[in-house]
Amino acid sequence: MASSHPNPNLSPAFHSPLTSHNFILLVAGQGLSLFANTMLRFAMSMWVLDETGSASAFASMLAVAVVPTILLSPFGGVLADRINRRTIMVALDALSGTFIVLAAIWFAAGNGFSMIAVSALMVSLSVLSAFETPTVQATLPQLLRDSGEATMRRGMAIVNQVQQLTSLLPSFAGGVLTPHSASE
Repeated sequence: MASSHPNPNLSPAFHSPLTSHNFILLVAGQGLSLFANTMLRFAMSMWVLDETGSASAFASMLAVAVVPTILLSPFGGVLADRINRRTIMVALDALSGTFIVLAAIWFAAGNGFSMIAVSALMVSLSVLSAFETPTVQATLPQLLRDSGEATMRRGMAIVNQVQQLTSLLPSFAGGVLTPHSASE
């Protein structure tokens, strides 16, 4: 049986677009970005818990961080269809870094704990996340356009698994790594 692959000694998976440099960079970049964003939002929520001692304030802060993502994600898809996706991803990461640096400067300047500042940072990061996820998902058809439907489905599954892991692992790691007092 003749193989349609140019070199029958090489496995077709060897040339899979899912192992290409661009796909790996896209998934790794999104994974790192989402992981760091989620970890920071969790840490900020824990800071609220430590400062206020209120489980309600902690839970409210986590809820506040999720609402913009839920409400704005559909607009992220529209934006991704109208503007260069690479430009959007770079801009979102640059804005995220800028917000984090500004918050670090604010807190390091001795302004101390502020529910308003923490909330503003968390909402800002959540808004950016609402645009990042649909942009990455919209990039896949462009990146994998010549690879077939099965490869596209596998690529989407990988991206979705990375998204799910980056929403779970930071909270798990934060819970495990958070010091607990002996009186608890």
